[in-house]
Amino acid sequence: MEKIKPLPEFWETPPWGDGREKYRLGLKPIHIDEWFQGPPNKNLIDYKRGLLENKYNTVVRAIEGSEKGQKLVAEHLNVKQPKYQDPIADASLMVQDDLCLIETRGEQRLIAACVCSPSYWDLTKKIGKSLKEVHQPVKTLNEKIGGPIQKFIESAPVMKPFVRQNWFVHQDTKRMHLMEEKISLNNPSNWFFRSERETVCRLDELHSLFSINVRFQPLSYIHEYQGAKNGLLRSLDRLDDSEIDYFGGKEKVDILVNFLKYKELKNDL
Repeated sequence: MEKIKPLPEFWETPPWGDGREKYRLGLKPIHIDEWFQGPPNKNLIDYKRGLLENKYNTVVRAIEGSEKGQKLVAEHLNVKQPKYQDPIADASLMVQDDLCLIETRGEQRLIAACVCSPSYWDLTKKIGKSLKEVHQPVKTLNEKIGGPIQKFIESAPVMKPFVRQNWFVHQDTKRMHLMEEKISLNNPSNWFFRSERETVCRLDELHSLFSINVRFQPLSYIHEYQGAKNGLLRSLDRLDDSEIDYFGGKEKVDILVNFLKYKELKNDL
């Protein structure tokens, strides 16, 4: 695997901030030109195409009635020569992101999506469900941001994108994790941060588009950024039981915390 270069902007302004709760809405407006960060590179486009050719029904799902919204997405992303039965699949090849089409009103169901890089969730089990049901595995997530998300989507201005950052810690750089990993007691210095740049934009009165762009950074880099390390320790300390389960379990959290603290002590010797 090609060595991943450090991204100073990631470490200087990490997605966990100064250690506030892990799950928060945190959306901020961006210019329409900043909505997506360009087309996928060759490795990513080959990865997406491989899944579309070999595991289409795993990574693409759509319910009846989503066709109009999918066409809006494809038109905005300038799809010229559609190949697949679902326009959202063709649209996903135009950007780095995974794409999820959501109803703006009512139950705000997930009505169409192309998700090639899931982190602990399975599109086949989420399609057609409301946002509340999609977030159900993290019980306290709905309590903290479920209501604000629903209200935001209902009232957001049309064609005005908003962005936030999410983050996880994985033991590899595999893009597809349909379920949580089995814990391996290897050296956490070989683990990786998985950061997800998430955007949401209301396309019209009936449809909103949620996008997810994944990038990785080695966990070991954190020892060069004391502020990021302190913020991460505070954030991990504030996870509740439901969040810990979704994060990968108490053992994973404990291993990570011990690694951060031990490294601090080791550096002080």
